[in-house]
Amino acid sequence: MKEGLVRKASALIITAGLVMTALTACASPGTAQASCETTTTSGAASELVSATGDFGTAPDVNFPTPLKSATTQRSEIIAGSGDNLVAGQLISAEINIYNGTNGNVIAQGAYDEANVPLFLLNGADITGITDGLLCARVGERVVIVVAPDDGFAGADTQPAGIAATDTLVVVVDVVKAFLPRADGVDQTVANGLPAVVLDENGVPGVVVPSGDAPTTLEVGVLKKGAGQKVVEDSNVVVNLIGVLWKDKKVVSSTWTDGAPTQIVPNGVITGLATSLIGQTVGSQIVAVIPPDQGYRDTATASIPAGSTLIFVVDILGVN
Repeated sequence: MKEGLVRKASALIITAGLVMTALTACASPGTAQASCETTTTSGAASELVSATGDFGTAPDVNFPTPLKSATTQRSEIIAGSGDNLVAGQLISAEINIYNGTNGNVIAQGAYDEANVPLFLLNGADITGITDGLLCARVGERVVIVVAPDDGFAGADTQPAGIAATDTLVVVVDVVKAFLPRADGVDQTVANGLPAVVLDENGVPGVVVPSGDAPTTLEVGVLKKGAGQKVVEDSNVVVNLIGVLWKDKKVVSSTWTDGAPTQIVPNGVITGLATSLIGQTVGSQIVAVIPPDQGYRDTATASIPAGSTLIFVVDILGVN
């Protein structure tokens, strides 16, 4: 039996010697994609930055120094396609960061197609980067000039090589975007499964039926997505909530944690793996997992031995 249920997605913005983990919850992404608006637009400072080279390869970045801006600005270098990026969304991207005052490199992407970093657009720490990426698209290269007030001006300590008054120059290649929420077609679910009620942001609440828990694995597809199919060794990006059948207690929720999670079906409990394999990106499922396909007679910090588990999972992408 696998001990680990899930592992966190790496939602990181990396600067020199500083790793900032993003853990803020998302805000109504569904409607934002349909009518995306951003206050971060092109300006005199961002137009001074050039970033030549093919998308997905290390760019040749040039700008005059010192480059200063009192406002955060964004200029498109290479056009993208698809849905607009929204707050709270998980993306994979290559990001280069420079000090606008002296041109020094603060951080550079590795441009390794097999290991593109994940970033959560939640405005943690460097709000200007999130603001500059909102409404961008996959395949887009953007230049973001981050004003000090949207960078580290208010931080208790400054990262090495950055002063509170420095403007940042950021060049981003948006490689991939994962769904902000399950977007599949609503399905009719068999009677007897837990009811799932979504709030306006797509966060589920689970209504546990009265009566005894089922003794076999039961899976219902609440929304049927049209994306890639999950296989046993897929690296799947999901939002999920786990609930104990017996006392209706929530034992795990990525919505509460504020960031999606990556799981590999062949690395999690049997019932969850079986429930995910063969499903498609964009789907939402509800699974009732009996003890023999969960943790059996082993207790964890939050799950008693012999527990029947309920999971609701939004399948947001395959990384």
